[in-house]
Amino acid sequence: MRKWSPLIAVCLGTFLLLVDVTIVVVALPAIAGKFHATYADLQWVLDGYALALAALLLGAGSLADRFGRRRVYLIGVLIFALSSLLCAIAPNEQALIAFRVLQGVGGAAMFATTVALLNVTYHGHDRGVAFGVWGVVNGVAAAAGPLAGGLLTEHFGWRWIFLVNLPVCIAAAWFTIAGVAESKAPSGGRFDVPGTLTFTVAAGSLTYGLIRAGDAGWTDAGALAAFAVAVVAALAFLAAELRSDHPMLDLSLFRRVPFSTLIAAAFLTQAAAFGYLPYLTVWLQQILGNGPVDAGLLGALPMAAASMLVGAFAGHALQKVKPRWSVGLGLLLIAAGDLLQARLDDASTGSALIPGLIVVGLGVGCVLPSLSSAVLAEVPRERSGMAGGALNTFRQLGFAVGVAVFGSVFQHHAETGAFAAGLNATLRLAAVIALVAGLLVLALARHREPAAAPVPVG
Repeated sequence: MRKWSPLIAVCLGTFLLLVDVTIVVVALPAIAGKFHATYADLQWVLDGYALALAALLLGAGSLADRFGRRRVYLIGVLIFALSSLLCAIAPNEQALIAFRVLQGVGGAAMFATTVALLNVTYHGHDRGVAFGVWGVVNGVAAAAGPLAGGLLTEHFGWRWIFLVNLPVCIAAAWFTIAGVAESKAPSGGRFDVPGTLTFTVAAGSLTYGLIRAGDAGWTDAGALAAFAVAVVAALAFLAAELRSDHPMLDLSLFRRVPFSTLIAAAFLTQAAAFGYLPYLTVWLQQILGNGPVDAGLLGALPMAAASMLVGAFAGHALQKVKPRWSVGLGLLLIAAGDLLQARLDDASTGSALIPGLIVVGLGVGCVLPSLSSAVLAEVPRERSGMAGGALNTFRQLGFAVGVAVFGSVFQHHAETGAFAAGLNATLRLAAVIALVAGLLVLALARHREPAAAPVPVG
């Protein structure tokens, strides 16, 4: 048992932080009813967590390399547990959003260390087993989030979607203390304060501007000011990374067209496949009258089940296919699935979503496993940790921005027409995003062996 304690600890933490990206989705109508929250508030309940997770991943990885991965992982578990308790007792929507951001901080500390902990703990056959189990946990978390959220919300109340994290955090901490050895990078890491701050401001301002524009209009002074801040912060981030001796993101990696294309594909995949799910859930519950469990079953299970089936029966074969084809064609499947769903009217029921969600799930099952190996293949081995962190960062950022963009589109069309019209417009935009991403990958993601990074002369 002691041999697998590190794997159990890492899998428990990974399961928690990934489930909490989506577990809130089916609880949004209940939260809105309790706090009389607006659409903008509901978007921030999702995006506050995803943005903190995205913004701090790379910086947390650097801190873990310097001060110890086990230590940072434990701190992340503690923050996650405390913030989950605070979310459960939040008195209003503003407090809930703030505590969700804190949850994202803990999630980033956990997520940034998972791969490194497994990598230094296991070797040979055991390493293959460990990463295989960890990959399955990633897939199960995507399926479990909406279903667990629906069950807890319907039978116990929405606050239990956060309270249930506490015993899992205790178990994760116990297995970490009992079985995980401390490890650090040989040369240590340095926390890139300017890079982290400017990236966080840029991502947060962009998301705020999109949500504000959807609520108050695209000419609103607050929205325009937020976009301006986002541009300035993004430029400052680029300048900070170019000048830093230890950047959290080596911008020279983006000189490789395949790498840049695949990172963009990761960002767009999360938006096109998952960014509209909150609005489907609201439609299923508030308009069609489904309960949280049925909303989770109709709005998430078909996609998750199809994705897991692809991984189970075709995952090994897909690793032998050039990522250009598996990722590119998978994105085209996502586009087709989004379009299949975009045929809703006032007479539609939740079952109308199922065929399209299944097709999206097939596409997701082709894209996500292939993306990870493809991105790592495009960089020198010594940059693999940074490349993996960049991939996870842009995936979470894609979800956050997708929720904000689709929220603006949804509100605009829902105000001028029926609720279903807003969903159709959102789904059509998602299809266009996936189509463009798929064509870009097919055209540009042609693999060439990367040159090794220069070794500093001592």
